[in-house]
Amino acid sequence: MSLCVTSRHILSSGLQISSTHFPVNKLETWLFFKQKMTDCEFGYIHRLAQDYLHCILQIPQPGSPPSRTSRVLQDVAFSVQKEVEKNLKPCLDNFDVVSVDNARTIFNQVMEKEFEDGIINWGRIVTIFAFEGILLKKLLKEQIASDVDTYKISYFVAEFITKNTGEWIRQNGGWENGFVKKFEPKSGWLTFLEVTGKICKMLSLLKQYY
Repeated sequence: MSLCVTSRHILSSGLQISSTHFPVNKLETWLFFKQKMTDCEFGYIHRLAQDYLHCILQIPQPGSPPSRTSRVLQDVAFSVQKEVEKNLKPCLDNFDVVSVDNARTIFNQVMEKEFEDGIINWGRIVTIFAFEGILLKKLLKEQIASDVDTYKISYFVAEFITKNTGEWIRQNGGWENGFVKKFEPKSGWLTFLEVTGKICKMLSLLKQYY
């Protein structure tokens, strides 16, 4: 029985909680709560990635409406994506995305190159979502099937962001106090040109593979 199930069962039964059901030392406690925090972060980022794909597809989103963070992200990433699609059309026309697995391979190759210098900032994180949108549109264009599994795409995007930038995001204000304050409309998107330039450089790397 899992730890979460065991704890819930004990609480609902009105029994005293034994220390044997929980981590017994500081290291185990830290690892337990770190994993829970990571799971929570992944879920949040996965929702952002899924929201962005729905925005690209222009389809109604199930459940609650997009959060403030999601709306700001959609505005910024979509603007970047449009600039890239316009300025790098020849490059984008020269590679195909024929399946979700193929999209994941391309995504991993480009992200490895983008972050190989170890530098992380909000601009680079925005490019991840913009590239997600570009891959989706390429996949829709090339794939024979009438629909695309956006869940799988948003999953591997969220997986990459959580694993490679999760700690940086926490240390830089998180999504609400870090990202939104930097990119919401009143900030004037001071780093917009930097973001656009970065993703243009990033996507030019595709010429090495396709």
